[in-house]
Amino acid sequence: MTPTTTERTDFVARLRASFPLDRVLTEPGDLERYSHDDAEWAPFELPLAVVLPESAEEVSDAVRAAAEAGVRVVARGSGTGLSGGANAVADSIVVSLERMTAVTEIDVAERFAVAQAGVINDVLRSTVAAHGLWYPPDPASSAISTIGGNVATNAGGICCVKYGVTRDYVLGLTAVLADGSIVRLGRRTAKGVVGYDLTHLLVGSEGTLAIVTDVTVRLLPLAGREERAVVGSFASLQDAGVAVAAITAAGIIPSALEIVDSTCLRAVDEWQKLGLPRDVDTMLLAKVDEPGALGDAAAARVAGLMAEAGAVGVEQAAEPAEVARLFLARRLAYPALERLGPVLTEDVCVPRGAVPEMLARIQAAARENQVTIANIAHAGDGNLHPLIIAPEGDDSAKARAKTAFDRIVADCLALGGTVTGEHGVGLLKLPGAAEELGPRVLDLHRAVKHALDPRGTLNPGKAFPA
Repeated sequence: MTPTTTERTDFVARLRASFPLDRVLTEPGDLERYSHDDAEWAPFELPLAVVLPESAEEVSDAVRAAAEAGVRVVARGSGTGLSGGANAVADSIVVSLERMTAVTEIDVAERFAVAQAGVINDVLRSTVAAHGLWYPPDPASSAISTIGGNVATNAGGICCVKYGVTRDYVLGLTAVLADGSIVRLGRRTAKGVVGYDLTHLLVGSEGTLAIVTDVTVRLLPLAGREERAVVGSFASLQDAGVAVAAITAAGIIPSALEIVDSTCLRAVDEWQKLGLPRDVDTMLLAKVDEPGALGDAAAARVAGLMAEAGAVGVEQAAEPAEVARLFLARRLAYPALERLGPVLTEDVCVPRGAVPEMLARIQAAARENQVTIANIAHAGDGNLHPLIIAPEGDDSAKARAKTAFDRIVADCLALGGTVTGEHGVGLLKLPGAAEELGPRVLDLHRAVKHALDPRGTLNPGKAFPA
């Protein structure tokens, strides 16, 4: 039931009476700022209000009030998403968890930590590092994205080729359900199989089933890793893709294996002056982290495979500062390209052996639609991020970019891939998700959604076609 104008006004007044005034935002500028994430061209509406809770109980209060008033609820972290998953919808409030920033517990002996949903990924990593522990998931947005947002999309990152994605480190969580009730799911033990795995059902659910307010994450020892970088320069994207397939086929599991093309390298270097090479088409950045002689041997083997795949140059680096500098170029690629114009970001994932073919098809999509597509990739696990650039205000280029976007999704599915590896379906990938899942599996998604959110209050229209 859609609320009337009077009901909307009364609802906002109820929120204002329940929260301190500075934690219910209704000014037009605030509503616009919180109405969408970083996804280009994903639709959004202005919310009725933005609520800034500081505890699970306050999230519960906001969700319960919304449920009673027939108002939708969209949860938000820091707004760094790239699929429209945090975009406001009609007759909604945005519940931003940005003030829930405490790491409330670190257990060194059992190797876990508890972090509220608004904790920034890098803050969690540095906090546990002070105790000799390591939280591996490291999306490129780790300096600005929140743990809650990482959980909502099951974020991956540069290290995930060897160490896995967010889901692999979530032991338990606290969540607010659609009726406002608070539940605690999961465990703190190394093993546990009681009941359905509701914890991991919520990981990657994009706020459509519950709002996660804190997360218990598994940690690894920080000691024992000695990072070495191997950098291959290639004359083409396809040659770099061949090297990726060769490294994978050899059974080597690097701790990172990333592609950065010349468009990204130029954009980063013009912005940050890192001294990156200007005369290569594509760089393949690998890291290995085995200690001592094992690491030396692994790095040498990766370097040899790059050379065999046609690299025009291969260099090795072991100094931490140099390794960090090279991988900083990868992390800065997206914001560097944003400076050139709106960027429509893809997030397809294909079998690793299909990486060369998928890269060729991406370049074909660029040529046929006369658009610029820059390429970065978590190549070691087949997760490719073509970045489609369209000049501001050029509607024709925007239309061609969207056509290229859809072509890349179709090619990914044709090669046995998935339409999103880590950014989430959100709004941008709904057609591709429908094709990938198929009618019967979509029915299962709808049944789960109805069981947990029968009124469709939480982030409606996202993650899978309704």
